[in-house]
Amino acid sequence: MASLQPVRGTHDILPEDSRKHRRVVETAREIAARYGFGEIETPVFEFTDVFARTLGETSDIVTKEMYTFADRGGDKITLRPEGTAGIARALVSNGLAQDLPLKFFYAGPMFRYERPQKGRMRQFHQFGVELLGVATPQADIEVVALAAHILDALGVKDRTKLELNTLGDHESRTAYRAVLVEFLAKHRNSLSADSKERLERNPLRILDSKDDTDKKILKDAPPFSAYLNPASQAFFNQVCDGLDALGIAYERNPHLVRGLDYYCHTAFEFTTGELGAQGTLLAGGRYDGLIEAMGGRDTPGVGWAAGVERLAMLTGDPPPPPRPIAVIPMGEADPPALKLAEDLRRAGFAVELGYTGNMGKRMKRADKLRARAAVILGTDEMARGAVTLRDLDSGEQTEVPLADLRSRLSAFR
Repeated sequence: MASLQPVRGTHDILPEDSRKHRRVVETAREIAARYGFGEIETPVFEFTDVFARTLGETSDIVTKEMYTFADRGGDKITLRPEGTAGIARALVSNGLAQDLPLKFFYAGPMFRYERPQKGRMRQFHQFGVELLGVATPQADIEVVALAAHILDALGVKDRTKLELNTLGDHESRTAYRAVLVEFLAKHRNSLSADSKERLERNPLRILDSKDDTDKKILKDAPPFSAYLNPASQAFFNQVCDGLDALGIAYERNPHLVRGLDYYCHTAFEFTTGELGAQGTLLAGGRYDGLIEAMGGRDTPGVGWAAGVERLAMLTGDPPPPPRPIAVIPMGEADPPALKLAEDLRRAGFAVELGYTGNMGKRMKRADKLRARAAVILGTDEMARGAVTLRDLDSGEQTEVPLADLRSRLSAFR
């Protein structure tokens, strides 16, 4: 029988990596709460229409990457590939529109069928935020500031670059789309296969093409900025002014786009050059038409999502966990040692119990666990109502009455 392995594109998150991931998520949670965001958790799977409507029937995620299946009742179900769609659905299905504005953050696994690469798995984890019900640039500024704050707290902001663009309003995008299609149609035969398909369905996405030939063609494309109407330009200027006022540096990237009609105005990404091709750590933007596309009322929204795995790669090793106290029973002391370990845990100490073996083997295990001290409980100590306390750093060893043990152990927390 072949040995069992995880499915391609998935991996086991062992305790060391789990601590790195937890530091990313807990840091983000704590800072998001300071900005007034509350945690929301949507189901890991939704009806497929939730994502098909919000991500676009022609998007790569919908056409190539979603894990979709029919459940036993015949319903078409999809494992969530991203977080925004589920939150938009939750707003509509829970009747939350009357409570706007709303500020949510979320954390959890997402699923996309794509080629596994460094920092990109088929099951991956995101932390994200959504601010719903605020149509003014202040919302865009606040979510970008929150992202910068989290990256700074994780110690990685100075190793990232904030790229910023405006997609304008619907009127601006419509005007530019016509000009872009006219320009690209002249180069149709030279475009990549993906861009040829997008030219018919979603031409703005071509601006974000990674194909080298497409990039050369796009260098001569008319600039989006020339087709922004005054309202769109004013919106973007206010976002830039707000970031300037907060001291958040950015670079304008005219090729940074979101291809679907309900995306508008601000688009942004924090990127790094330290993770190879997968350089985007956090990306987001404004999506004022999304809730309406899902059957809700017209509701402005802006948000972002960050890759937990990618952030964890940059943050390095987190501080080690607290060093435990090793309780080591000898002779007939197993039952009282078990109770002593439980009492110490309830008193707030991290405790590892020595299970089997002679004293040497149990002490070796305590060393492997980086125990700070050992509490040795044997037959003689039991008779005297005491334990032997050994400082595993200095080697100093003393006998301590059980009644004094907690106070003596406080020095080893």
